[in-house]
Amino acid sequence: MSIPVFKNDVRVSNNLENELGEITIKYPKGKVYMVVDENTRELCLPELKKYSFFDEIPVLEIKSGEENKSLESVVKVWNFLEENVADRKSLLINLGGGMLSDLCGFAASCFKRGLHFVNIPTTLLSQVDASVGGKTGINFNSLKNEIGVFNQPQTVIIASRFLKTLDKANFLSGYAEMLKHGLIHSKAHWDECLAFDTENIDYETLNGMIARSVAVKEHFVVNDPTEQNIRKALNLGHTVGHAFESMALHQGRPILHGYAVAYGIIVELYLSAKKTGLPMHQVDQISQWIIDTYGSFSIAKSDYEVLYLKMTKDKKNEAGRINFTLIPKIGKVEINVNCEKELIIEALDFYSGLTS
Repeated sequence: MSIPVFKNDVRVSNNLENELGEITIKYPKGKVYMVVDENTRELCLPELKKYSFFDEIPVLEIKSGEENKSLESVVKVWNFLEENVADRKSLLINLGGGMLSDLCGFAASCFKRGLHFVNIPTTLLSQVDASVGGKTGINFNSLKNEIGVFNQPQTVIIASRFLKTLDKANFLSGYAEMLKHGLIHSKAHWDECLAFDTENIDYETLNGMIARSVAVKEHFVVNDPTEQNIRKALNLGHTVGHAFESMALHQGRPILHGYAVAYGIIVELYLSAKKTGLPMHQVDQISQWIIDTYGSFSIAKSDYEVLYLKMTKDKKNEAGRINFTLIPKIGKVEINVNCEKELIIEALDFYSGLTS
């Protein structure tokens, strides 16, 4: 399959020296800054320090982990920019996963009413999801991405070589978003994802798959940049997945975002069967594949009400309705599908039966 042409400035390239050199030369000397987290400072930053132009770029390190996607971390970025005399003609380079690009994109969007930023996503999840689409934000009051703005990065540079630093769990976390893109876009991309050997990764093949996955997301983003309509297709698995993720964090047993989405997909495929006619045998097959690949996250019946209440706080809801993105078949999407509480509980029972 061919590499797609992107409408936004998304570059799938391992030639970081040329890509960054071409971008940074457009900004005044001393007005380029970088933020990393603990992991990317150790594993990814040395790749960039090989380049001479990097010597003059101040670097801020923030703590990694979803619990640090907070206002306190944003303040650290603002203080760093202030101390280094950043202005509206400055550039902030975000080297890290989805947590860092979300947080730093938000910080850049607010500082002096907005300065340019570039995302260099270093995890599979951030490459196919968080770094593309213009969503920035932080968690607030135990709710994921509760505070944020829409603002596109100037450029996204996707370098698959950084993925060699990932452990299996973080690779699979990103892979869940690729699976979602297959389900909402085309059976060809879905079949490609199912056939890929995640145990023995061919990074050259993966590079093309990432590009096609990003192109799926870009298609929906370009046609609906502020999520008023068809972009909601990208929310498959996320209404329930975010509830799982928030509850797990609150209970002290956090799960990676992609794992939460994978489990959310199971629940929402069941809802798809009941509300939009997705064949139940496909729900069973896909659900079992997800459990075999991602393991299980157990929930008790006493968790149902907590999960339901978290779903009611989803940002996509309107007029008291919990709106789901569901699929009548692979590659076809129905958005804003309202599901009654009783059916949601039934779907959680279906999921629970697979994990018990």
